[in-house]
Amino acid sequence: MLKGELNLRKNAETQGFVYGFLGVLGFSLTLPASREAVPFFGPIIIGFGRALIAAVIALTVLLVRNETRPSRNQLVSLALVGLGAIIAFPYLSAWAMDRLPASHGAVILALLPLATAGAATLRNGERPSIGFWVAGVVGAATVLGYAVVSGLGRLQPADLALVLADIILAFSYAEGGRLATTLGGWQVIAWALVITAPFLIIPVSISISSSFLRIPAIPWLSLMYLGIGSQFLAFVAWYTGLSMGGVARVSQIQYLQPFLTILFSAVLLREKITVATIVATMIAVFVVIMGKRATVRRVPKLDS
Repeated sequence: MLKGELNLRKNAETQGFVYGFLGVLGFSLTLPASREAVPFFGPIIIGFGRALIAAVIALTVLLVRNETRPSRNQLVSLALVGLGAIIAFPYLSAWAMDRLPASHGAVILALLPLATAGAATLRNGERPSIGFWVAGVVGAATVLGYAVVSGLGRLQPADLALVLADIILAFSYAEGGRLATTLGGWQVIAWALVITAPFLIIPVSISISSSFLRIPAIPWLSLMYLGIGSQFLAFVAWYTGLSMGGVARVSQIQYLQPFLTILFSAVLLREKITVATIVATMIAVFVVIMGKRATVRRVPKLDS
C-alpha cells in the first residue's frame, strides 16, 4: 500500500473513532433517560414512540435533501438494521429499565463490543488479529469484574432481555456499518426509521393515554432526548464511525459506554461512583487504545 493511501486510511480510521465516540456518548444517556421516563410512559412508548419521533425528523431531512431511494438489496439490509436498532433493542432495554437500575443495565451491555466484532467477522469480512481479541476480552472482563466488585453482577430475569438485545443489536450494527459505506452514515438510520415507522404506529397509538398530559416535564424531556438524540443523532454519528473506521475496530469504543452511563446516572439519577468505577474506566480507555492499534484485516465483503 502506498504511503499516501496508508495515511488516508489512518485519517479515516481516526475520524471514524471520533464519530464513534460521539455516538457512544449519545447512547450513554439512553439507559438513564429510559429509567427516568419508562415509569410514566411504559416500555411501548419509550421503545417505539421514540422511534416515531426520530422517524418524523428522518423523513423531513430525506425529503428536503431529495435523497435517492435505497435499492431492493439495500432495503433488506435496512430492515435488519431496523429490527435491531429500532425495534428489538429499544423495546427490550426499555422493558429492562423498568426493572433494573440504569448502571446495572449498562454493565450487562458490556458484551456488546465483542458481539459486534464477532458479527463484523461473520458478515463484513473483517478479520481482527489475536491482539485485538485479547484486548476485547480484557475489556469485557474488566466491565464484568467491575460488576462483581460493585455488587451489580447478580443475574436477574430482566438481564436476559438485555443479553438478547446485545446479540440482535450487534448484527444490526455490523449490517448498518457495512451498508453505510455505500449508502452513507446518516442515510442508514434515516431510511431504517422511515421503513420501520409504519409497523410502530399501531402499538404506539394503543398505548397513548390521556394521563400523559399530567406527566412532569423531566420524563417528557427524557422521551424527547431518546427520540432526537439517542435514536437519531447518536446513530448518525455511530454508523458514520463504523463505515469510516471499520465495525470491529470502532465497536471497541463501546467499552466506555457503561462508565459514561454510570457517570450520567450519578449526575441525573444520583447513583454512586466509586474508586472501582474510576479504575475500571481507566482500564477500559486503555483497551480502546489497544483495540485501535491492533491489526484488523479486511477480506472481500459478502454480497447483500
